[in-house]
Amino acid sequence: MESKPENFIEQIIKEDLSSGFDSKKLKFRFPPEPNGYLHIGHAKAIGLNFGLGEKYGAPVNLRFDDTNPEKEETEYVKAIKEDVKWLGYNWSEETYSSDNFQQLYEWALFLIEKGKAYIDSQSSEDMAKQKGTPTSIGKNSPFRNRSVEENHKIFNEMKNGFHNEGIHVLRAKIDMTHPNMLMRDPIIYRVLDKPHHRTGHDWKIYPMYDWAHGQCDYIEQISHSLCSLEFKPHRDLYDWFIDALKLNTKTLPVFPKQREFARLNLSYTIMSKRKLSVLVEKKLVDGWDDPRMPTISGLRRRGYTPKSIREFINKVGVAKRENVIDFSLLEFCVREDLNKEADRKMVVLDPIKLTIANYPENKTEILESEDNPEKDLNKKRKIPFGKNLYIEREDFKEEANRKFFRLTIGKEVRLKSAYIIKGVGVKKDGEGNISEVICEYDPKSKSGSGSEQSLRKVKGTLHWVTQKESIDIAINSYDRLFKEETPGANEEADFLKDVNPDSLQVISAKAEPSLSSAGEGDTFQFQRKGYFTVDKKSKADDIIFNKTVGLRDSWKQ
Repeated sequence: MESKPENFIEQIIKEDLSSGFDSKKLKFRFPPEPNGYLHIGHAKAIGLNFGLGEKYGAPVNLRFDDTNPEKEETEYVKAIKEDVKWLGYNWSEETYSSDNFQQLYEWALFLIEKGKAYIDSQSSEDMAKQKGTPTSIGKNSPFRNRSVEENHKIFNEMKNGFHNEGIHVLRAKIDMTHPNMLMRDPIIYRVLDKPHHRTGHDWKIYPMYDWAHGQCDYIEQISHSLCSLEFKPHRDLYDWFIDALKLNTKTLPVFPKQREFARLNLSYTIMSKRKLSVLVEKKLVDGWDDPRMPTISGLRRRGYTPKSIREFINKVGVAKRENVIDFSLLEFCVREDLNKEADRKMVVLDPIKLTIANYPENKTEILESEDNPEKDLNKKRKIPFGKNLYIEREDFKEEANRKFFRLTIGKEVRLKSAYIIKGVGVKKDGEGNISEVICEYDPKSKSGSGSEQSLRKVKGTLHWVTQKESIDIAINSYDRLFKEETPGANEEADFLKDVNPDSLQVISAKAEPSLSSAGEGDTFQFQRKGYFTVDKKSKADDIIFNKTVGLRDSWKQ
């Protein structure tokens, strides 16, 4: 098998190892914030970090960056863990930024003592004005030269809840003229009187992401801190904080290195937890795991497999530049996997009655049809067959041209795993619509019988179910959640205008009786239609399937 070339992240690690870095000290992490459910974009970061762990035999931590109690919940922690496990990855340690709140606080005190941090008592509006712009330098805060003693005193008061939100913040003392705006005395701590999902009311101050993230990498001894490209401007700040702690006598051996990769952008999809949460809150979808959502739980509910998502991530690869991936590539990957794994079933989505005029009145045959020819040609299932059937309405035309290879008057087709039939007439309702198709069958043309008649070539094969033995099922048929290829591109504030109002169609269908025992998460190929998965809301007396993907491939390789 042809080996895949190394991506640029692997090349960086290779260079580090060749420069003397100890391979035993390689360590990675996946650090989601528990403020929503993971989406397909996170799957790329998961695949990258855990993939590196597998390649180098290095540990990978699952760390929850839980520094904002206003948006974080235990529900999201649980969902994230479930998603990572479902994708097939196991973490070395489960850690939380909140585990390090005390250490982060002590290190903030260290920065104050070294004259590298100060308390600013201005309004957020005044601080924003003083920061300047990318083309103009900022101005120092009037509180920038507070004494170490005063900074220390106020910071402790903030910690102990003596000050309300917005009165004071702790800022790093870096450079208000720095060309990187993030380096112009960024905020390290703010007062936030909100209960935390793990620490409760223990803390009245919370670290900002830029302070907590890098220092938690340092505490956990992460060797390579990998993040999406939008965090590249943050690298200067990441390194400044790490360098500042090198002055501490209690230094650790490994100083982490931040490197950035292009995040995953998918057509007709939004990759923002904030915007996805709006869809949930406004009940435009059936929760975070709605099968139309790009969340991992939504894809799982829709019938996507871990293997298909991992293969998709593998095909996308790791790049330095942003680009938009065609959604059909993801569909291609799941179609490829399910074609090999999913058993075949016959389901009629838009049924019309079919009567075989010359078939015995009360006779029922049990026929055999293959489960999955891709897996085992010899494994078959039993299907009842009789005089009265259902076929797809679109599979019959009273009159048709030569290019119509399905059933019409005077034309032969084969019923899948059954007999060759020929249309002979129709019945119509009072409005002139066809309500029933009449046909005749060749009793010697039974599939697999080996008879001369059974070997006769016909151009069309139709799926079917019996009227008497078929069961009723509901099918959720999905279209794109958004009608625009790049939702919200024109008006950031109103991306909801791009929501597709016709993204869900509920279909009442007739299915072969074997599907009565299908359970949640079971996936099948409905022959000639696509792949479908049993929904979590399905019941024994109300079986519901979600359409995973159609049979037709639209991805241009």
